[in-house]
Amino acid sequence: MKKIFFLCFVLSLLLLQNCKKENQNPWKIEIKNPAQKVEITDISKELYDLNIPLENFKQKYPWFQGTVSDEDFAIRRADENESKIYKEAISKIDVAKLNKDLTDLFSHIKNYFPEFKEPKVFLYSSALQGVMEPVFYQPEQNMLFIDVTGFMGENNPNYKGIEQYFQTSMNPQNIVPKVSEIFAEFFVPRNLEHQKFIDELIYQGKLMTLQDAFLPDFPDYLKMNYTQKQYDWAIANEANIWNFFVENNLVFSDDTRLGERFIKPGPFSKFYTEIDNESSPQIGIFTGWQICRKFFNENPKTKLQDFLKMNAQEIFNQSNYKPKN
Repeated sequence: MKKIFFLCFVLSLLLLQNCKKENQNPWKIEIKNPAQKVEITDISKELYDLNIPLENFKQKYPWFQGTVSDEDFAIRRADENESKIYKEAISKIDVAKLNKDLTDLFSHIKNYFPEFKEPKVFLYSSALQGVMEPVFYQPEQNMLFIDVTGFMGENNPNYKGIEQYFQTSMNPQNIVPKVSEIFAEFFVPRNLEHQKFIDELIYQGKLMTLQDAFLPDFPDYLKMNYTQKQYDWAIANEANIWNFFVENNLVFSDDTRLGERFIKPGPFSKFYTEIDNESSPQIGIFTGWQICRKFFNENPKTKLQDFLKMNAQEIFNQSNYKPKN
């Protein structure tokens, strides 16, 4: 009896150990060469400070004014509504935490791509004019710009007229994942020749894999620009989604309309069935991500850079991706 008990105990330990291994995040690593601490410059704080002469502001930020005349620029600086929007937007952001999170992000990027140089980071207000693309990077000058009015919070009154599905990712917690996405696109070459749906799935999966590598401590739903509910739906229906793609011969299809249905932003994915309104948007990105995750489960010793160079067919074949209900 004692032997049976001991054997059950050992088996339980082994099962527990295997479960722990499966649940471990392979991208949580020790950073040996961290990036320099990020120092964020808030341009609009000075822009709307009328105690700072316009000429001084222009000399400090000669690229910020663009093609606007001095007269129009002065009017914009004194616009009380613009200033009010900026103050509300910046009040939503914990700049100290953003500093820390961006430093951590850049450290992870640098770990996998040692040639990466930390950009200068600037916050600014577009007065709601640039909220649809609130993060952009200028590689020539190595400058990263974040429009604070793009992250005032879902259902903010200032966002009246903006589609609800866009507002899902217009919260302060979406800033760092969107920055990470911008840089991920620099490291994933895109081949537009002979594109099949599987090529697009794997391309998107590679981008999401970099999100995993760059942001190992961030929730998955934020990486997808999802709500938690949308992410939960995708997880619960992963097998059904894949079965739909397979049964309708979509995986190796060259139908360009599939991008509109399953990749591009929208309120939901377009299966053209009764589940559409319940479905999570951009489900093709989610599927490509899960294929790539399965690839690394099957091939854990593969280096990230080697993985990025592999073609879609290789990754798909070696992933043995067959999700089950």
